[in-house]
Amino acid sequence: MDHVDLNLLSALDALLSEGSVTGAARRLGLSPSAMSRTLARLRSATGDPLLVRAGRGLVATPYAAELGERVHTLSREVLAVLRPRVDQVDIAMLERTFTIRASEGFVAGLSAALVTAIATAAPRVRLRFAPKPEKGARPLREGQIDLEIGVLGPFAPEVRTQALFRDNFVGVARIGHPLLADTNITIERYAACNHVVASRRGEFSGPVDNALEELGLSRIVTCVVPGFPDAMRIARQTDLVGLVPRSCFGIGFDSDLADTVGLQSFELPVRTPEIVISAMWHPRLDADPAHRWLRETVVAVCRRANQHR
Repeated sequence: MDHVDLNLLSALDALLSEGSVTGAARRLGLSPSAMSRTLARLRSATGDPLLVRAGRGLVATPYAAELGERVHTLSREVLAVLRPRVDQVDIAMLERTFTIRASEGFVAGLSAALVTAIATAAPRVRLRFAPKPEKGARPLREGQIDLEIGVLGPFAPEVRTQALFRDNFVGVARIGHPLLADTNITIERYAACNHVVASRRGEFSGPVDNALEELGLSRIVTCVVPGFPDAMRIARQTDLVGLVPRSCFGIGFDSDLADTVGLQSFELPVRTPEIVISAMWHPRLDADPAHRWLRETVVAVCRRANQHR
């Protein structure tokens, strides 16, 4: 098989997954020009254009679309077969980049402690925190991320999970807010306020509204934002009352979070479900000693932070 370059398989997988020469180049750590030359080699090898121009982008040909899933499976299997099997790894000498997808709250509250722990034990390891616009197992399945941190959602059944810590919602309001004038924050006074909530899906109602509804009450949600840090910033600068996980406010995690300045948290006058934050990963990485060390480090950092809550 001297005439077969298996590197082309990974390149084709990246091109078909990204649908872009630039995106594929970024994924493989190549320059766009090098990726363009690789695409030309792939076209010559397969006898098909594979990706053709459509407006400002590229679209897969019918043949390329037909190959997509096969190429992805073959690429992963080849990498698994050719990767050295090791049961132990010298963490101090480990050279690897781990991609972690986590919420803004986790990155704000715990990323500094995690980076410090990683750098101390493995100075050659790099961390990449990826944005989390939505939930889904596809990035784990395709190897785009190594570890997912957040609330367990409708993930694929094969995904491995480990609970990291438990959290709960608290209210936040600017210092001097009329609601905080009396330490007795009743359900009626809380419901009478205008509120800001965080929802990636843009939903106006949530667990607090369900609890209020059971008591025959409702609240006015004036504003919906994508993330909890956004809700905290609005609550700090307006009379809107926010709702965030306790960890986002820095209790027991990072008490110097900039977003907490000028804000005061308070216990909600209604009961809401507990939040369980978990680590999630694909089973192909289960036995990987380097990945196992990463998981253990994440667990240790979360436990240390949780002990001070």
